[in-house]
Amino acid sequence: MATVAELLQPVEADLDALLADLRSLIGAGHPILQAAAEHLFAAGGKRLRPGIVLLICRAISPDGALSQRHRRLAEITEMIHTASLVHDDVVDEAATRRGVATVHSRFNHRVAVLAGDFLFAQASWHLANLDDLAVVKLLSRVIMDLADGEVRQGLFRYDTGQSFETYLEKSYCKTASLIANSAKAAGVLSALPDTQLDELYRFGRQLGLAFQVVDDILDFTGSDVQLGKPAASDLASGYLTAPALYALEERPALSGLIEREFSQDGDLEQALELVRGCEAIPRSRALAEGFAQEALEALAWLPASESCRALRALPDFVLSRLY
Repeated sequence: MATVAELLQPVEADLDALLADLRSLIGAGHPILQAAAEHLFAAGGKRLRPGIVLLICRAISPDGALSQRHRRLAEITEMIHTASLVHDDVVDEAATRRGVATVHSRFNHRVAVLAGDFLFAQASWHLANLDDLAVVKLLSRVIMDLADGEVRQGLFRYDTGQSFETYLEKSYCKTASLIANSAKAAGVLSALPDTQLDELYRFGRQLGLAFQVVDDILDFTGSDVQLGKPAASDLASGYLTAPALYALEERPALSGLIEREFSQDGDLEQALELVRGCEAIPRSRALAEGFAQEALEALAWLPASESCRALRALPDFVLSRLY
């Protein structure tokens, strides 16, 4: 199976330029914020989100070329994503991300919150300067969704009565909204017809949901090394994802363990055994496969190109993390 770098190969040079640009866009600020931002972009993320935006921009461009506004859109996408990670890490009190010290553990909580705010503000400013109201609406919606997803996640901790719908809405807000709305925004900048804009949005939404469900499965099946954080950390924090919600339907005993917040010795281990010992993981896998298939179908209208081939490989790539 291809690696992220191989998939993003058609836009590799664009991504290198994007990182250089981000450094100069953010460089004008306060030295500590600058250090925090530098540290983030050096943290070696996979750059998947801006990569997807750049692939879409090239795939829908009649001559495969990238306009300056399309490049800026990809930069804004990465700024918004990075800002949300900084805030997530503060909320989760994570000491590292991808093996690199988080902003708040390197500086402090106050600086981390400000660095996240600073990046959101920078993104909003550059977004406004694209001078396209439809694009501003799409991406400011994302910033709202990210905050909404983080709040929802906190509100429903250890809540065994939450619906599957609640989980999917939270997953959409936290992961899929950015990919869906930035994919659509790329089409808006290219003046595509509404039917194609809807398909770009659907591609991003279903791909983002597949990505999140796969992440949620890996929390139960992955090793600490693979995850870059302790396995089952979502469940331990009271975040109930697809495998836990499916398991609750099959193993009612699980709800008691969750409701007492795994307060007794062996509770978490027992909960893990219950989830792993029923159909919860296979059902979650089928859910992710369905989302990935729908993402692929949403690209049926795209003309053949190197970028289009890379986009079509993405749904399978997302699923391949399970095997």
